[in-house]
Amino acid sequence: MFCNQCEQTAHGIACDIAGVCGKNEDVAALQDALIHALQGLSYWAREAHRLDLRDEQIDILVLKGVFTTLTNVDFDPARLSELIREVVARREALAARVAAHGGGVPVGSDCLAFAPAVDDDALVDQGKALNLIESLDVDPDIRSLKQILLYGIKGICAYAEHASKFGQSDPVVIDFIHEALIALDTDGVSLEDGVALALKCGEVNLRAMELLDAGNTGHYGHPVPTQVPLGHRKNKCILISGHDLKNLETLLQQTEGKGIDVYTHGEMLPCHGYPELRKYPHFYGHYGTAWQNQRLELPAFPGPVLFTTNCIQRPASTYAQRVFTTGLVGWPGAQHVPEDDFSVVVEMALEMDGFTDYCDKGSVTTGFARNAVLGVADQVIDAVKAGAIKHFFLVGGCDGSRPGRNYYTEFVKQTPKDSVVLTLACGKFRFFNQDLGTIGGIPRLLDIGQCNDAYSAIQIAVALSEAFDCGVNELPLSMILSWYEQKAVSILLTLLYLGIKNIRLGPTLPAFITPNVLNYLVDAYQIQPITTPEADLQAILAL
Repeated sequence: MFCNQCEQTAHGIACDIAGVCGKNEDVAALQDALIHALQGLSYWAREAHRLDLRDEQIDILVLKGVFTTLTNVDFDPARLSELIREVVARREALAARVAAHGGGVPVGSDCLAFAPAVDDDALVDQGKALNLIESLDVDPDIRSLKQILLYGIKGICAYAEHASKFGQSDPVVIDFIHEALIALDTDGVSLEDGVALALKCGEVNLRAMELLDAGNTGHYGHPVPTQVPLGHRKNKCILISGHDLKNLETLLQQTEGKGIDVYTHGEMLPCHGYPELRKYPHFYGHYGTAWQNQRLELPAFPGPVLFTTNCIQRPASTYAQRVFTTGLVGWPGAQHVPEDDFSVVVEMALEMDGFTDYCDKGSVTTGFARNAVLGVADQVIDAVKAGAIKHFFLVGGCDGSRPGRNYYTEFVKQTPKDSVVLTLACGKFRFFNQDLGTIGGIPRLLDIGQCNDAYSAIQIAVALSEAFDCGVNELPLSMILSWYEQKAVSILLTLLYLGIKNIRLGPTLPAFITPNVLNYLVDAYQIQPITTPEADLQAILAL
């Protein structure tokens, strides 16, 4: 086993016995075999596109397949084995169809001839034998760039798969995924080619986030500032975690009028700001504060839990009887339910006690996406010109369990009172319930939304730069980002594609970036690791 795709990889090098995330070496091997199988399918899909034989179902399968290998999505060996075999079967069928129309692909690549074993244990052995990461390239710098590309497209596929549920797609996105998978299998990639592919990945991710934004806002309206209770009220209850708004809507529809309150967890918090979701009176509050959002203290929640996408930490197996997964998510011991039928979750909620009292733990405000912020743009601009707002900080990204993430809590606490903090993604749960006050009626802490709502943050930054007739890098705006998994990689690549400089990244730098690649990023974009809140704030405000 060799896996270094997340921030918490063992010893800062790689997980080689078991994943810090909880996956074992068999799951890691099957995920590698799945990527290998998808590379073979992409060769034929690219040729099919050239011949105008595009098969949208295959394109969706590739998105789902790549997304499945993202950290903490699917740890179920049986489901992974089934998916690998489906990918290879679709590869063979597509190859026959393309050949019948006079098409073909270059011969010689192992992924084109990959035949998964019938026996699951033997398939695991095949995955282990691939030695996927080491086989990407003999040159460590090229291998590093290919890993950046691989992890970047994993993030893209997460966003593109969600967007596809709303009918939002763009051939540009899936065509790049195919090209990237093929590039990973290609020898002779130069340093320049690798950098160009990484930046192209950032460009395509921007489009994927735009598609998802269009799907979310097109169906549920633009988020509006909304107060969300952190306590609970006396009633039956269900907790939903993840990122998938479509799954949340389905759950709200299927619990309507049944005496069940729906609580969000993790990155579902921003969903309270969408008008078409908040209209449900039983869509009540958010469960957990700060680090509890990621540890998910299940014993304290008296109802079933539904996971819709990857979460930072899998629930303990002792609670598995009331844990449900849906979509691509799969964990041994958890019951997987179809995305259009949550009846078993509802039935369990009705059987359990639920909350038997009322508890007021205050509230937080979410829903400051781009429309909400730009709706008061004149006030913001006037406050900047008057000197009431002197700096903006974007403090966002992923959360995790590694020590050092309290940096972000302390950083936000210490930001000057004449500054505004924009935040997004699950990293905000280190400080999302802090009261930073207001400036001229504008809250100093603005929750923009989920990780994919980096699109909103980018639009806000662009609008401010246009208002002040300067580039984004000339704005009094600093980005302090935390990363954990591959969606953060794709967002970082998007920021680099846009030419954003002076990003501070932590808690540690990616283990898959070699010194030479890091030096390039430092020279070209002035990326730097976080140090201490005090030192970083002093350096930022001195500029």
